[in-house]
Amino acid sequence: MLDRHFRKRLGPLLDRAGRALAGHGISANAVTVTGFLIGFAAAVSIVLDAFVVGFILIGISRICDGLDGAVARATEKTEFGGFLDILLDFAFYGLIPFAFIVADPYENGVAGGLLLLTLYINGASFLAFEAMAQKGCLSTDACGAKSLCFTTGLAEATETIAVFLAFCLFPQWFCEIAVIFALICFYTALSRIMLARIIFKREIPA
Repeated sequence: MLDRHFRKRLGPLLDRAGRALAGHGISANAVTVTGFLIGFAAAVSIVLDAFVVGFILIGISRICDGLDGAVARATEKTEFGGFLDILLDFAFYGLIPFAFIVADPYENGVAGGLLLLTLYINGASFLAFEAMAQKGCLSTDACGAKSLCFTTGLAEATETIAVFLAFCLFPQWFCEIAVIFALICFYTALSRIMLARIIFKREIPA
């Protein structure tokens, strides 16, 4: 829901930083992998109850996630780079809730498991929609120059990151926040299903 607004505001800054990194010979894939490794370090920090450190590392990790596309635009976009970006993004989105489950499985296990389930469903609806859209040659510029584009919904990347940061700021409320966001993820997946039903039903068989 907020991704488009943040992209408009931060896009020019990220593009300038991306050109600077590209000028120093840093590849987009290197930025992608670095961002994931920082996200992994954030997860380790959460497991160790270092939530402030986790908060900072999550922020840095997601800045890298924005920079890799900017570097790619300044150099050369590749299919593998787009694949790697999406794969490690999904790995990161699963890693942070899992870290909170590991940190306190008794308190966080059920809520964290529910959140992971709905993130999985939401991700599957996204990937299925994109696969069918590509097959049907549907296109949109709403999400900018990206290898894949999240269809609009309540639970997009910006909202997910905000929730993960809230987990670190208020770890004692993890269960409540996780359940609320799980419901939002489920609603987003359901709305995407309804959107797919409308769009793909219009297609005329060849």
